[in-house]
Amino acid sequence: MRILAKSFYAKDPKKVAISLLGKLLVRVYKGKVLSGIIVETEAYYGQQDPASRAYKGKNKISELMFDEPGRALIYMVHNNWLFNVTCLPKGKAGAVLIRALQPLQGIELMKKFRKGKGLHELTNGPGKLTQALKIDKSLHGIYVYKKDSSIKILDYKKISKKEIASSNRIGVSKDLPEHLRFFIKGNEFVSRRS
Repeated sequence: MRILAKSFYAKDPKKVAISLLGKLLVRVYKGKVLSGIIVETEAYYGQQDPASRAYKGKNKISELMFDEPGRALIYMVHNNWLFNVTCLPKGKAGAVLIRALQPLQGIELMKKFRKGKGLHELTNGPGKLTQALKIDKSLHGIYVYKKDSSIKILDYKKISKKEIASSNRIGVSKDLPEHLRFFIKGNEFVSRRS
């Protein structure tokens, strides 16, 4: 399996969010591999997107969204770290939130980090998956396309258009008029089915 290149992320966040479904998120933690298939994502834009961290321009969190594509954007919401990957060429703000994973490797360690939660509750939400994979602010800004990175995204399986469903983004008070949440239909690890 190859690591997704920087160029994979230098596109419209909506396209990246759809393309990330079926890819493998790999976290190396103290020599142990924790991984899962990406089954749910959300796309975010810049100052035209009222739900985006970049809606009001550059600040400590959003400035990374204007930087290079393929970097980990990590911030806290409701006492949970959220893991995003930056998109679009430098100077344009965009990111994709990884909302849910189907766990593959390191499941016992994930259960420990999630305090004994069952398999289906390990990574079925953005805050849950960061707990399960030990992702926090210390990883903010790392490049997910570099071989030696402690978080990488690898090409894994192709998901056809007919396998993908979409909806409005979850938990946002103001949204854009198009569906920007994408998930694999029928996957039991998706945070919400609709």
